[in-house]
Amino acid sequence: MSRTALLLASLLFTAQASAHGLWLEERRGNIEAVYGHGAEDKAFKAEKISGAWAYDRNGKMIPVTVARLPDHARLQPLKPAAVVGVALDNGAWSLTPDKQWINAGRSQVPNSTQSLHTFKYSLAIYQQGAKLPALDQLKMIILPEVDPLTVGPGKPLPVRVLVDGKPVAGVALTGDYRGAPHHVSATTDANGRAEVMVRNQGLNIISASIDLPVKGDKDIETRGLFTSLTFLGQAHHE
Repeated sequence: MSRTALLLASLLFTAQASAHGLWLEERRGNIEAVYGHGAEDKAFKAEKISGAWAYDRNGKMIPVTVARLPDHARLQPLKPAAVVGVALDNGAWSLTPDKQWINAGRSQVPNSTQSLHTFKYSLAIYQQGAKLPALDQLKMIILPEVDPLTVGPGKPLPVRVLVDGKPVAGVALTGDYRGAPHHVSATTDANGRAEVMVRNQGLNIISASIDLPVKGDKDIETRGLFTSLTFLGQAHHE
């Protein structure tokens, strides 16, 4: 295999290892953490949920518990929440010379050719007029700059992408992660800002991801971050 082909194969495996995203979705009256890619969602180890946060409409924190079910996690705020955030730590992964991904750092896989640690985040907005609190726990976040519940389908939503609390340029945003996970809707400018069209009357999942180099770590050389913003494009009418 040529050097170019090896590089392409390595990039493909990297993409596969970090391709899955995380979002919050109401199912059967519960707020559930969904781990998947596009229309597919996968069973996952609920202990990988590393944090969950809920807030009322005024930005005051609400206690929230994580129900760790056999194949996924369910978030249970003490009372109805206006804003919910969640984080998933997917652990370190190493690629062996025979192109197998192992869920361990390179200190445990000494012959690895590539190593990374992936984290997934999601922010859900459930109530119109909700005040967003400081969300430093989400190391990558898509912040809406207007209330997304007031925009409506077919109209642009201005957002800002922050990584470790700082705006990042050149981040590709997917406007409909479930319906068109490979379609780039917008790219952030020098101030981390972009406008993304609201695609759906129902659930909208706007997503972004980034890979960051890591120096001086015995287990990884890359930190992979994925984040999503979810909200309804139009209020339900019973």
